[in-house]
Amino acid sequence: MKKQLLVGFPLLLLLPFPALPQQPVNLRDAHERMVCIVPMVGRGTDADPRRPMFAPLPAARGEAPSRDGIIAYTFQESDDGRYALVEFVALDRSAFAPILEEKGRNVEVKAFVKGKDSKADIVAEFGKMKRNFDAERLRVNVP
Repeated sequence: MKKQLLVGFPLLLLLPFPALPQQPVNLRDAHERMVCIVPMVGRGTDADPRRPMFAPLPAARGEAPSRDGIIAYTFQESDDGRYALVEFVALDRSAFAPILEEKGRNVEVKAFVKGKDSKADIVAEFGKMKRNFDAERLRVNVP
């Protein structure tokens, strides 16, 4: 009987306490993310804005942006303006399949999966394209 009380009493003390809240996920780390070096595309018009290859066109005025494929991106142009150093964000990793396929065919496309490839490798490669590259400026918050 004493043994049961000794085991049961501490367990009863834990019941009235609510579960400890979890820390929220930083919006800069939410969803699937890939950082890439890709050519800049587009003519610079409203219909075809200058943007990184694979970047979706902006939604038409009054139209809700799509949550399929790449849902957000941020980029910096390379020093020569021919390439974009870009972070793409998607809800599902399959949205990056076209980028990975192009990487296999096109030497101008370099892609790194965040969390899989090392930050040092990414910074070293991006540093070849942009002097004083700052990885912290290449982050996008996505709710």
